Amino acid sequence: MRVAVIGAGIIGITTAYELAMDGHEVTVFERRGAAAEETSFANAGIVAPGYIAPWAAPGMPGKVLSHLFSRHAAVKLSLPLSGRELAWMWKWFRACKLEAYLVNRSRLQRLAFYSRERLHHLSTKLQLEYEYSLGYMVLLRSEKDSQLVQPGLQVLREAGVAFRQINADEVRQIEPALNPDAAFLGAVHLPDDEVANCRQFALLLKIEAQRIGVSFEFNTVVAQLDRAQAASILIAGETSPRTFDRVVLCAGLASAQLLRPLGLKIPMVAVYGYSISAPIREPLNAPRSALMDERYKVAISRLGNRVRVAGSAEIGGSLERKRASSLQTLYKVLHDWFPGAAQLSNTGAGVQEWKGARPMLTDGPPIVGNSGLPGLWLNIGHGSSGWALSCGSARALADLMAGKSADIDMEGLDISRLG
Repeated sequence: MRVAVIGAGIIGITTAYELAMDGHEVTVFERRGAAAEETSFANAGIVAPGYIAPWAAPGMPGKVLSHLFSRHAAVKLSLPLSGRELAWMWKWFRACKLEAYLVNRSRLQRLAFYSRERLHHLSTKLQLEYEYSLGYMVLLRSEKDSQLVQPGLQVLREAGVAFRQINADEVRQIEPALNPDAAFLGAVHLPDDEVANCRQFALLLKIEAQRIGVSFEFNTVVAQLDRAQAASILIAGETSPRTFDRVVLCAGLASAQLLRPLGLKIPMVAVYGYSISAPIREPLNAPRSALMDERYKVAISRLGNRVRVAGSAEIGGSLERKRASSLQTLYKVLHDWFPGAAQLSNTGAGVQEWKGARPMLTDGPPIVGNSGLPGLWLNIGHGSSGWALSCGSARALADLMAGKSADIDMEGLDISRLG
């Protein structure tokens, strides 16, 4: 079949590759000038399936409100919120009930574990070499932090995830560069989880996709999908639509805009995240792999010769306006744990400050599968977990499009979940 994939982020590239491997003639349309230029560009890179959970969780609305004016709050609101954002928050609030959370967490983790298997399979099969480190730790500053992670540890036990709760001395044996003056309780160590460079993987897989026949059209904006025939797309600046046998929408936030005229109202908004990336000053003073500061929900990752610090969740505002306090939190957490690890003194020479828009659905899991409209398929709404879910989502969608059952149970991962 002739298949159009809209979007060349990590979701679009993995989808295009899997479809091409199944023998389809695939064309990818991307509004940017290169692949993985938006949400996939500078994320934390952590692949930890056991720690993936819906943002819509019991107690989350209270946490957001209680930390609304805190300088280093993990979640921030940029007021005023639009009507669409307010409607999203109301639906998100309703999805924070325990029963819904448990169901959606199970769906996410099922997909995440499968996706990690596919990531490893592709990396080995294609001999892809990208920045990668094994091991992940969740740093616990206090006994309160330890108590807060206990429900999550029970989830890890139930999922059969290998982990140990260790004290500060054991943490320093694994990460000897940790600030010797930092006083903290300990950490949760997950030896089988990892950090890997999402954008590097995406660019390498794009090359492999091109090798097997995938065509990429960059700087190409899809203006609309055809109301009468959803497998037809109109490119901005062109007068006639292009027709395919199938269209797969992988365009992040733009997906909701393209679907709205077709009568599909997807409850998706941007939840913005931030990162800073900087060259390592001295390797012995830098982290060996990936760590998460549980209190501030900030990740510190070792990516080759750089350190990346990523976190924050901001509702409202715009992609262009970077919030100074969110960036300051990242610098603070890096200084708390690894002072002097990165070259930060001259931000004009090597420090990259980034803000990305995560396409977040109200209840957590993405939508993967048939849209219900003839010829139109969806792989959207992965939120902050696009990297960790990408390879599994792509393979599952390709199997479903071929009329086969996916290798995992896809219950609750299709559009019918939204009612």
